[in-house]
Amino acid sequence: MAPIHIYANWNKRSADSDEKVEPYRKYYFICEGQNTEAWYFQNIIDNKKELGIHSLIEICLMEKTGEDEGVSNPKSLFNLAEREKSNPNNGFDAKHDKMIIVFDTDIYQTKPQEFRNFYELAKKEYMLAVTNPSFELFLLLHYKDSLINVIIPEEEKILANEKIGNQRYIAKRFSAISGMNSKKNPKVGTLAKKVDIAIEQEKSINQDAESALGSLTSNIGRIIEQIRNDVG
Repeated sequence: MAPIHIYANWNKRSADSDEKVEPYRKYYFICEGQNTEAWYFQNIIDNKKELGIHSLIEICLMEKTGEDEGVSNPKSLFNLAEREKSNPNNGFDAKHDKMIIVFDTDIYQTKPQEFRNFYELAKKEYMLAVTNPSFELFLLLHYKDSLINVIIPEEEKILANEKIGNQRYIAKRFSAISGMNSKKNPKVGTLAKKVDIAIEQEKSINQDAESALGSLTSNIGRIIEQIRNDVG
């Protein structure tokens, strides 16, 4: 069983002799996507100070490796999180730290009861960061006025998210607006520097994970804002 690789940037100092300080809380992200989400949260980690996240907060990305690399189904992510939170090598403290499962709800559109069952199971132990139909919706929110100019006018098409060529509708619209393929271009992660725009625009769509099915949904900005306000 291949180990999970933890990407973090905690307490980097100019000299090894500097005093090390334990974090107040750690937030561990485990994501459905192997590339897009990873690039984004790596940038959140790398720019933590500039984004106003308290110095005593550590953000960790749990990067899937080996046989876990292709794990994407939310229930499989849940099982992976269950395994890894008890792994002493990861440093997870159940009393203080938080683990966040990041996933799209589009796979549940025709299976609402399955979604409700998963939601009730997972919310007891984990924070759930969800997007409907996909993470590209959250990425689009980083562009000023994208909500009123693109997302709301095209709500039905975005929710349907039909395949156009080799891309889904929302991914294709993101590519057209950003000039980047969200699945292939690591520069999508640099959008994290504009997270304030996304946080504010996200407040005008559904942020309730439980009500994600049938609604344009993203609560990722809200979770980032919550992390930023921790140890305030």
